[in-house]
Amino acid sequence: MNRMNKSTIEEIKTRFDNDVERFSNLDTGQRSTIDAKISLELITEAAKRIVPEAENLLDIGCGAGNYSLTMLSKMPDLNCTLVDLSKPMLDKAWERVSPQTIGKVTVLQGDVREVELAENHFDIMLAGAVLHHLRDDNDWKVTFQKLFRLLRPGGCLMIADLIAQNTGVLNDYTWERYGDYLEGLGGKEYRQHVLDYVAKEDSPRSINYQLDLMKEVGFSEVEILHKNMCFGAFGGIK
Repeated sequence: MNRMNKSTIEEIKTRFDNDVERFSNLDTGQRSTIDAKISLELITEAAKRIVPEAENLLDIGCGAGNYSLTMLSKMPDLNCTLVDLSKPMLDKAWERVSPQTIGKVTVLQGDVREVELAENHFDIMLAGAVLHHLRDDNDWKVTFQKLFRLLRPGGCLMIADLIAQNTGVLNDYTWERYGDYLEGLGGKEYRQHVLDYVAKEDSPRSINYQLDLMKEVGFSEVEILHKNMCFGAFGGIK
């Protein structure tokens, strides 16, 4: 599907505005995301080990705050900057995250590509189920360049997201398997519903594509933590 037929930023914002409670619950809100809890645990534990003295966290597309909350359960003194398109999501994240840290919590409504953030500042950046909304190669590169600039040296960007495969026949196979998984959860209608909105809203790229791009923009190390069908957990260190 070409870029012109994809959901607009405003359409994506509206969908998440209306889905706050579901995304506040990792058990019921992430049914369609394979290994959501595993990936969340892996990227936050990895971040803690990479930057054990971290002070500043950036949660990109924070949703209802699940990633920040898990990070704070391991490092409770972090200053948290929460960025999301959706004001209702940010309100819920603020409500949930603020009591869990003695650090400062800042919320910013907007697209991470456009909001003003301090460069060379963040020790840990988490991007959970958000980067798959990027579109063409330039969009991906410009975004990764900005994220790299925001990190302080030694900091890490950890990602858990929907992914594709580079090889066409393997990509087709992976999505067939994912469709079978969805059908097992909710039947044929649920399978079609999820796959239809993925086709409309998302533009996932492979782990290889993203790690190559991270190295191109300057990350010194990149790592794959987990992969299961069309979901993965991975990241890089500045």
